[in-house]
Amino acid sequence: MKKKLFVLLMAFVLIFTMFAMTGCTKDKDAGEENQEMETLVVGLDDAFAPMGFRDEEGNLVGFDIDLANAVCEELGMKAEFKPIDWNAKEAELSGGTVDCLWNGMSVTPERIEEMALTYKYLNNKIVIMALADSDLDVTSADQLADLKIGTQAGSSALQMLQANEAYDSFKDNISEYAKYDTAIMDLKAGRVDVIVVDQVLGEYTNNNLGGEMKECTYALGDDFYTIGCAADNTELRDKLNDALKTLIDNGKAAEISEKWFGKDIMVFEPVEGEE
Repeated sequence: MKKKLFVLLMAFVLIFTMFAMTGCTKDKDAGEENQEMETLVVGLDDAFAPMGFRDEEGNLVGFDIDLANAVCEELGMKAEFKPIDWNAKEAELSGGTVDCLWNGMSVTPERIEEMALTYKYLNNKIVIMALADSDLDVTSADQLADLKIGTQAGSSALQMLQANEAYDSFKDNISEYAKYDTAIMDLKAGRVDVIVVDQVLGEYTNNNLGGEMKECTYALGDDFYTIGCAADNTELRDKLNDALKTLIDNGKAAEISEKWFGKDIMVFEPVEGEE
């Protein structure tokens, strides 16, 4: 009798222990699920279509928005998009108000020195656009000396203009705008003859305008996009690289590119000078 009672008691203890352990595991899992996800604060110019911009309802949309969200999902993080003054982006990054700069940011020698850059992830170039109903076609940099030129302040387009061998002949003709939208308005109004712009933005905007602009024959050069992290934050850079590679390999990045550009223009190439 005592033996039977002992066996029953031990069985009860075993069952109680199993339930207790299961309950602890569930509580632990629930606690982990309720923990706030780590946030990636992304600095961007929220008027740079189609990379990151506001739609008619004021929602933040764009290629880089979709890509950043996909990367954060891969990393188990949450993306927080912070519009900044793009002219002060280096100060925002070094000051820690954003974790990275991600908005059609081009690879430049200065950024290689000052930031930890990811691999190049998109292939773009800097183009010259004129009104479609004009006879103007820029076929060489020499023609810019006789034209009024509009571009965005602090942009890669401006940097490529400044790096052009004929820059001294047309530098006084350049008008810098806070936003490309204003430069395009001045083009349509005849206040500038051409705009110098990222191809992805120029072609996307032109499609929305019903083809009011045209791309000139002469282009200022290739332009590759990268994500910029603080110089001492190579850990984040490496995580972003790993996630980008995964999305390229599984086809998700190509889907996002097709959505915004109608074709896959993704690349995954190391930035010269970066580890």
